[in-house]
Amino acid sequence: MKVADADFAIDRREHTTASAVRDYWAKVRAGELGSLPAVFGLVSLIVLFTALRPETFLSERNIANLFVQAMSVTILALGLVFVLLLGEIDLSAGVTSGVCAAVMAKLMVEAGQPWYTAVLAALLTGLLIGAVIGLLVAVVRIPSFVVTLALFLGLQGITLRLIGEGGTVPVRDEVIVALANDNMPIWLGWTLAVGCSVLFAASQLLRRHRQRSRGLIAPPLGLVVGRIAVVTAALLGITFLMGLDRAPSPTVVLNGVPWGVPLVALLVITATFVLGRTVYGRHVYAVGGNAEAARRAGINVTAIRMSVFMIASTLAAVAGMVDASRLNSVTPDAGAGNVLLYAVGAAVIGGTSLFGGKGRAIDAVLGGLVISVIANGLGLLGAQAYLNMLITGGVLLLAASVDALARRRRVAVGR
Repeated sequence: MKVADADFAIDRREHTTASAVRDYWAKVRAGELGSLPAVFGLVSLIVLFTALRPETFLSERNIANLFVQAMSVTILALGLVFVLLLGEIDLSAGVTSGVCAAVMAKLMVEAGQPWYTAVLAALLTGLLIGAVIGLLVAVVRIPSFVVTLALFLGLQGITLRLIGEGGTVPVRDEVIVALANDNMPIWLGWTLAVGCSVLFAASQLLRRHRQRSRGLIAPPLGLVVGRIAVVTAALLGITFLMGLDRAPSPTVVLNGVPWGVPLVALLVITATFVLGRTVYGRHVYAVGGNAEAARRAGINVTAIRMSVFMIASTLAAVAGMVDASRLNSVTPDAGAGNVLLYAVGAAVIGGTSLFGGKGRAIDAVLGGLVISVIANGLGLLGAQAYLNMLITGGVLLLAASVDALARRRRVAVGR
């Protein structure tokens, strides 16, 4: 027992703020960068565009636009985080969102189905597409790059067949349209913000209490309180800004948090819980870190591989519906073009490794905000589309390079 206690002594030492900062810096030097590059990039972009457009970039109206613009990319990136954690790729996620949105719109407009039936059908379509991809990748053993590239083309054809060349299916259902275009009442926004702040504080303090009671390393109380203060200030600050009137005309009142924001928050919280607090999440990280070792440990690697593609395609369906709500229509090119590249870019820029085994759900939010801030800021500056693509591509290349260099560093130090 004494030998075992000595072996685990490093896990039971008391942390101070200074030792916690030293440990964090040691992880950064060892290549464990996490979301640090994304946070640094996001802050830099906000400072840059605020300096270039001080009167508009941080206005209440533009902040609301930023959140709405980031919603579909963030949801798509959230699903891709699961796939990237295994070191796989899903090149069809963007067009999957388009097919699912087309199914939803066609059922509502031409079949006269209520919104909940159409939404359920779209989700089942995404789940089915994910099951097919997972079956071909995990059971038939075709590389995910080949399978999803083939489906990228095939699903575009299905969307074209459903909508028709040059056609457009309008989305007029009040519930679907409200998702990206309407705002919740002010009181409800404050209730959710305060409730989320209390829940976050309780979860952080309870987690620290459990770590200490089990003799594990626990962060110092000051660090935990600081983390709670930052998150609470962000939630309440955003709610306050969204509560201000941002209508362009003095005769109209437009305020409140967009309905889509709590939807994205709910998806991110759920994904964070699944990846960080469940056996399934630990199996995903284990397979992404070393599939053969995971198989020998008794993990059903085939089921895990199939499941991540099903999750990604189902979340792609949600992203497609949010995009249809924002645009009030579905067209044959829905989900095509740069949608997938922006979503992959969001996941990688946020901190998810392309090599598997490293990544968190919150990475999708940070990366999605970086992508949206670039597009939004350049739009306010009147930059042409080619410049937007060049800069976004450059940021993605930079994020991938940082990921590759960090991985080399981790290998060099044996992490």
